[in-house]
Amino acid sequence: MTDNVDEKSRRKIFWACFIALVATSFVFGLRANVIGELAVKFDLSEAQKGTILGVGLWPFAISIIVFSLIIDKIGYKTAAIFAIILHIASLLLTIFATGYQTLYWGTFLVAIANGIVEAFINPVVATAYRQEKVKWLNILHAGWPAGLALGALFTLFLGDLNWQVKYGACFIPVIIYTVLLIPLKFPPNERVAAGIPYRDMLKEVGGVGFFIIGWLMTMGVAQIAGIQLFWVVPVGIALVLALAAGLYTHSLGSWLFLLILLTMGPLATTELGTDSWMPELLVAELSPKGATWVFIYVSSIMTILRFYAGPIVHKFSPIGLLVISAAIAIVGLLFLSEAAAFMVIIAATVYAFGKTFLWSTTLGLVSERFPKGGALTLNGVSAVGALGMGIIGTPFMGVLQDREVDAQLSATSPALYEQVKGEPRQTIFGEVPSVNLDAIATLSAEGQEKLTAIQSASKKGSFAKVAILPGFMLVCYLIMFYYFKLRGGYKPIDLHDQE
Repeated sequence: MTDNVDEKSRRKIFWACFIALVATSFVFGLRANVIGELAVKFDLSEAQKGTILGVGLWPFAISIIVFSLIIDKIGYKTAAIFAIILHIASLLLTIFATGYQTLYWGTFLVAIANGIVEAFINPVVATAYRQEKVKWLNILHAGWPAGLALGALFTLFLGDLNWQVKYGACFIPVIIYTVLLIPLKFPPNERVAAGIPYRDMLKEVGGVGFFIIGWLMTMGVAQIAGIQLFWVVPVGIALVLALAAGLYTHSLGSWLFLLILLTMGPLATTELGTDSWMPELLVAELSPKGATWVFIYVSSIMTILRFYAGPIVHKFSPIGLLVISAAIAIVGLLFLSEAAAFMVIIAATVYAFGKTFLWSTTLGLVSERFPKGGALTLNGVSAVGALGMGIIGTPFMGVLQDREVDAQLSATSPALYEQVKGEPRQTIFGEVPSVNLDAIATLSAEGQEKLTAIQSASKKGSFAKVAILPGFMLVCYLIMFYYFKLRGGYKPIDLHDQE
């Protein structure tokens, strides 16, 4: 029983998991900061840069699902050791890279390692602190923005040193979490300790849940392999998986869990996808170094707030906190769409307050309401979030931006528009206008400056449209809020109380 784990052991487990998460985001953030240097060193095209950044995401989500299905069989220690080996191998492969292929596979391995870390830290901490899951999962996930901030700080302080030295700094958190994890003895998962059968774990996800996961995983694998798939093939594969899961579990899945799954793509895009636009917006309004400091400032806000999540969750309940957070995120995105100069910092602060608790509180909610789902339901929402962002959310944001640029350019500068207009490109959202990069390269300095100004303004304007995502989440959270209110209020489910 998890109650046999003393407080000292719990804290050791927690801090080992916390540093492991810091290591994943440290690598994630530092890679984003040195990708420009890698592009120069290895003569990478924009497409190759995008592929390297992309392969840092899809394997992450897929490995979460795979390891969540087997982690109770192989054990948390085995999973942790596997993650450590892959982290070290990926860092060595990247530091001694000879070209695009080694950079690609180094990034692929680190994404797998990061997914394994996510797969074991969430159920471990939820099991160790089963009486205060939302609080401790929020504190655990303070490790993500903390790692991002530390990665950005290292990039600043290492300055003009070459990218290999900067990347070598990633060994620091990896070595620390290795030293902390190796001697630990992990408690059995709450589901396992309570004797809940494996089939009952799958029931919580059900046929519909496996359809969602199957479709997204198929699309993710296709993107890794460079195969262009749209709807028919992935849907067909997902239907087969859903049918098999439904027949085996005799369940479509919990409607509440499925509703949470539907919010995860928009949630991940609101939190992480929008972050990919933030640096360019900040650089346009501030200096590059100033933009980095604002990024560190925003990440620090998130870290501090998550550390103090306990009293906030106690006051509002997990559902209430999600409602409030989604509403603030909407305000923050609308604010960002209009802010200029110093006000961008204020808008980024509001946005940070809105997004801080979304992901970590959702994990806490799932762990409290679906303990029978064990590692699968808890990590499944993270996987669906990451895949949903990469396959639907981020492309959706790109489509919004491309259409906005096309509309603004054709309306304000018809002559320039005709010069740079490219062929429409096909996406899962249909045909989308594009600009001709070769034509842009031939523009005069004045023409390029004008185009950049229009693109920056369009990017800012797109933030307002992205606010539809937390708007959808807010509707879902309000449905859950009133559902629990009608049932006497939100209450966690404790498997051990049912023994």
